[in-house]
Order: sequence, then structure tokens, then C-alpha cells
Amino acid sequence: MNWPFMASNQRVQYDSRPRDIFEMSYCTRQMGGLTWGMTSRPIRTPETAPTVEPDWMIPFLASLKSDGLASATARGYRYDVGHFLGWYGARHDGPFALGMLTQQILAAYRRYMIAADQRPATINRRLEALRRLGRWACGTGDLAVDAMGHVPPMRTIRDRRPDTLTDDEVQALLRTAGTSSHGLAPRNYAMVQLILQAGLRVGEIAALRLSDITMNARSGSIRVSQGTGLKAREVPLNTIGRRALTRYLADRPVDGQLTALFLSGRDTAAPVRTIQTVIASLGRRARLKRIPVTATTLRHTFAINYLRDNPGRLAELADLLGHESLDMVTLYERASGGQPSADREHR
Repeated sequence: MNWPFMASNQRVQYDSRPRDIFEMSYCTRQMGGLTWGMTSRPIRTPETAPTVEPDWMIPFLASLKSDGLASATARGYRYDVGHFLGWYGARHDGPFALGMLTQQILAAYRRYMIAADQRPATINRRLEALRRLGRWACGTGDLAVDAMGHVPPMRTIRDRRPDTLTDDEVQALLRTAGTSSHGLAPRNYAMVQLILQAGLRVGEIAALRLSDITMNARSGSIRVSQGTGLKAREVPLNTIGRRALTRYLADRPVDGQLTALFLSGRDTAAPVRTIQTVIASLGRRARLKRIPVTATTLRHTFAINYLRDNPGRLAELADLLGHESLDMVTLYERASGGQPSADREHR
């Protein structure tokens, strides 16, 4: 029997019979004389290997939802807890139980992530996921003492400026969006403008319905009902945003069953992943290489431009972005070149 083999980019061939185990970064799979143009993913290490989710995962996730966390945040915490379970399972015999969430275990996990050269923001996010898990487990009686208070977070650089697009880059992106093929130009242009002019999150864009848009000749607004913490807010829509939406809605299919504002190429509601892919693709087509072009980049650009036009109005910006605290918008103030505002003392 002719067994298939793997040829690496170092020209070393490995027999791929079931008994052999190897790890490599990128390779092509060959069958006989044919080479498939398939890039293989690296084999997962035990620390990141998928594990069977424990029975308590579903009620824990339900508690996150009841606490008002956004769906994307809850999914991230689910992944982070799974990463911890994979790390624990690779080093201990037997399954993990909530009562084992001790200070010693958490400190060892933190040391592992530091040794693995993971970013401080990643480490802190994963520790926050375990902090929420410990708090919930104490509430259910599965954990006697919440040990996360004794595990310090990583220090992060607070003065890091958010990535934003320049005016020339914004115009290049909008030109590319406005010339999209397959009849998607009005949708893509409106999608980009809605973030640039209103500062919405990508999840909020995906959740918008036609009924959330109010427009007339001289004013307009967007009702955001799926913001972080499920807190509703109303965001004004300026002339540029209204013009882009009006053009898109004139081209959008009319169907009483299609209530989502933005539709995919198959006339179904465009999910978050589709919107992210569209924006990243537009950035590549516009040849914008200085920084990654994402929905978050466009949101940052809105915030910076708002403060440049309205110096010191941090409270108003926090309301527009859906932040409860001014702590999240002070980075924008420094990046915009503005002076510290007195608003933060009244918020």
C-alpha cells in the first residue's frame, strides 16, 4: 500500500502512517505524484488542545448573560476558561473540579502564560475569566474561597494610543467601498460610514434592524439596543451617515421578512464575522498597510475625530460610544492632542 506523506518547506519528508506523530508549521500534502496546495495548521500543543466541557460550563455562561455581558465577551471567556482547562489537564491526573481553583493553581497558570511570552492584555483577560468563574463558583457553593484576589494582574502600558486612520486613508477606504463589485458598493459604503460617523461596535452594527433607524431631511438617529451590557442608547446620525444609508436603503431588497439593516450576499442578516471580513478586505484592496483596518480601527477613528472637533467633551463621547466610565475615553483625549478635561470629575 502506498502511504501518503508530508513534505515540509525544508524539503524533509515524513511518513504519515497512523503510528507516527510529528509537528511542523507549514507543509503540503502529497499523494503519489500530485501535490495539493493545502496549508496544514500546526498541531495543537497539550496546553491549547480542546477539552470536553464540564457540566458547570453552561450554567456559568448563563450567569454571564444574566450579568449583562455582551455575547462576544461571553464567548471570549468561554474560550479562556477552556484554555485554562487544557493547561490543567496536561499537568494533572483526573478532571478539574471547581473546588480546585486555588491560589497555587492560579499562580502556576499565570507563571505559565508569562513564560509562554503571552501579551499582558491576553493574560489579564484570561485571569478575568477565571475571576468571574471563581466568583460564580463561590455563589453556588462549589468553591469555598475565591482565591483570585491574591493573583495580581499584569501591568499594562496605559499610554498606548489607539490605532486610527488618517484622513487620506479614510478617503481611500471609502473610495474602495464605493466601488465594490457584485452590487455591494452601497452596502459596503454605508457600513463603513456608519462606523466612521456614529462609532458603533461591530456587534451593534450586526444587530441593527430597519426599525432602529430614524431619518428625515435634517436629522436622524440610530437606536442601539444590543450594546455592551444590553444597555440601549440613541446615537445621532449626521448628514454624511444619512446620505450613505439613504443610498443603501434605496438599493436594498424590499422584503417584509428581512428586518436586519445589513444583509449578506445571500440576502440574510450579515453576521459579525461577515462585517469584519468585509472591512478587512476593503482595507487590503485600498492598500492600507500602515495599521490593520478593522471595525475597531474605524470606531477609534470616530472617537479621535469627535474630540478634535469637540475638545474636552469626554462625557458626550462616552455616551455616544456606550461607555459608563470616562476611563475608557481618556486614551482618545491624549491621542487627539487635547488637554485633560474637567468632565471626568463629574462622571
